[in-house]
Amino acid sequence: MAKVLPACLLLALLLLAPAQPEQPERGLIFNLEIGELCLQSAQCKSGCCHRKDGLSLARCAAQAAEFQECSPKSIYGVYYKCPCERGLTCNADKTIVGSITNSNFGVCQDPQDSKRQQ
Repeated sequence: MAKVLPACLLLALLLLAPAQPEQPERGLIFNLEIGELCLQSAQCKSGCCHRKDGLSLARCAAQAAEFQECSPKSIYGVYYKCPCERGLTCNADKTIVGSITNSNFGVCQDPQDSKRQQ
């Protein structure tokens, strides 16, 4: 009987182990939190690798909320102004000149608001 109890206990522990929720792994390269150093926006959970100016180090930052300054999404992967949160659009200069001169900033707006105003 003494051998049966530990076997039952072991079986119960094995059955309960998968019930524990898995924590998403935070890596050194991907799934970076806000404030951590980054090289590309794909590394950040928020999707925005932001730098204040050309000499500063880039860090993960939150995406821009409604009425905040933003940048349109780009292939460069590092932003001076983060792109908008999901569901918002960045009304900005999307020409090649704007992206070269780094003046393609806009403001996040809800596209549903503009439809209601018309």
